[in-house]
Order: sequence, then structure tokens, then C-alpha cells
Amino acid sequence: MDLLTDVLQVSGVQGTLGTRIEAGGSWAMVLDDYPGAAMHAVTAGGAWLTVAGREPVELTAGDVVLLPAGTRHALSDASGSRAGPCDQAEAARARESGEVVRLGAPPVRTRIVTIHYSCDPATRTQVLTRLPDLVHVGAEVGADCFDDAVRMLGRELAHPQIATTAVLNSLVDIMLIQLLRAWLATRPAEQRGTWLGMLGDPIVREALERIHQDPARPWTTATLASAIAVSRATLSRRFPAAIGQSPAAYLAQWRMDLAAIRLRDTHDSVEDVAAAVGYGSVPAFNRAFTRARGRTPGRYRIDARTRAPAR
Repeated sequence: MDLLTDVLQVSGVQGTLGTRIEAGGSWAMVLDDYPGAAMHAVTAGGAWLTVAGREPVELTAGDVVLLPAGTRHALSDASGSRAGPCDQAEAARARESGEVVRLGAPPVRTRIVTIHYSCDPATRTQVLTRLPDLVHVGAEVGADCFDDAVRMLGRELAHPQIATTAVLNSLVDIMLIQLLRAWLATRPAEQRGTWLGMLGDPIVREALERIHQDPARPWTTATLASAIAVSRATLSRRFPAAIGQSPAAYLAQWRMDLAAIRLRDTHDSVEDVAAAVGYGSVPAFNRAFTRARGRTPGRYRIDARTRAPAR
């Protein structure tokens, strides 16, 4: 079972092509008006990334960075460059239409593609929110991962054809997966204590696979350990060390994520939702859900549908 794909799908990660920058001469741009995580891929030339509280980071062609949602940051031609006046309405229009935002003066020396990623707020099991404040994959590490995807992005944007939207949607998903692959291969220590920590522990990964394959099964730490042929003590020790939660806490969280999505996106009865996530008793499910989300399942369904349409 592909656990990462399962979590990305359930957590509703969606990518949207954002700003495309072409710049030359002296230039700078502040980016702070999108709530999702921001990925910048430098396809030509170079740039400096400035984030408050950090030393500026030099980016070269082939570098890719990912910043958490809400991170105010700037891109510029040199460390310390200040962003001049910017027509925000024009920049927003360019993003909406897919046109290029041109900065500085000719000739163009730097090209950057920005992709924004959002997550479904209904779920608590997330990958993007567990990453460091800055994920930087250098060209020397990510070249094999990103080259083809970035070239295809450029071709589709420059020469739209039939089903270009479908191609772009697929490419922005591929870019995120390639970034995670490259980063995970070089930063194993930073994964410990987060959901991604399971990648470094085959026992924990197998336990998670069992939970994801059959979340309605009445799992306990003992039955889970027995299913993967390890002792209860071993699983009790290694599971929280890897992902920062006990097996019982993770199972409860995953079940509540699945339940929240079904309550919002389907017309299934509360009884059916409860059974689907392992609760034979509706009152027990109501108590567990209310404890986790602060509202009864029925109230949650009404509020979630009022706030936003189904994803």
C-alpha cells in the first residue's frame, strides 16, 4: 500500500499553478497573499529567497523550495534588494490568466515557476504541515527529479493545447511528490517524530499499512503487533518514536479524518459513517467525534457544508 499517496489524497492536497516570473536587471517581489504552501522552481538564472528570521538563501537554476502556508517571503536578484512599487491587481490578474509577471529590465535572466498547495482543513493527518519551515532541494540533488516536469510545465504554458489544464494539474502533483522524494532521501533525521518518520522504520510502516487498509477493524496495540509479528512492547516503543503518536492515538485521528470527510461530502447516515470507521455504537462514535472536533457529527456536517462546498 502506498501510504503517502493515501494520506495526500485523504488530506486533500491540491496544487494550483501560481505566479510565473521572468526577471532581469535589478528586481524584487514580495509574496504574502496566498494562504497555501508555496513552491518555487527556478528554471533559469538565479534568485535570492528572503524569509524573516533567516539568512537569505541563494537559489540557482534547478533549485526548488517549499514554504509553509502564510509565510511572507521575497524573491530578488540579490541579497538585500528591496521590492519596489508593485501593481498588485495586475500581478493577481497575471496569475489568474496564467500570464507571466515581468520584473526588472530586459534581458530576462531569471525564470521562476510558483505552485501553491492547499490542504483540506477537515483532516488532521497532514504531510505538508509537518515539514520544516523551509524545504530546499538543490539542483545537484533534484535535477533528475524535476527537469522533465519543469520542461513539460514550460511547454504547456507556452503552447496550450487540448487538455492542457489536465496536464498542468497532473504536473503540479508530480512536482510535490518529486520534491518530497528528494528531500526525504537527504534529510532522514528531520522526519523523526512526524508522520513521515514511518519511512525510516519498516515495523511502523507496516503497522500503518494495516490501519489504512482496514481502519474499521477493532485494532489494539496488541492485535496490531500480532498482525505484523512483533511484540506489543516493541510496537509501543517504536511507533511514537517514529511518528510522535501512540498506535491508539493515530488510529483515532485517522478514523476521525475519514469520518469528517464522509460527513461533509456524502449523504451517508451517521450510523453508516460510524460503522465505516469502526464504531458499532452510534453514541460511542458521537462521543469520540465530539471529543476530537468539538461538535457532534450532525452539527459538524451542517457547519462544514455551510462554510465551503465539498472538495
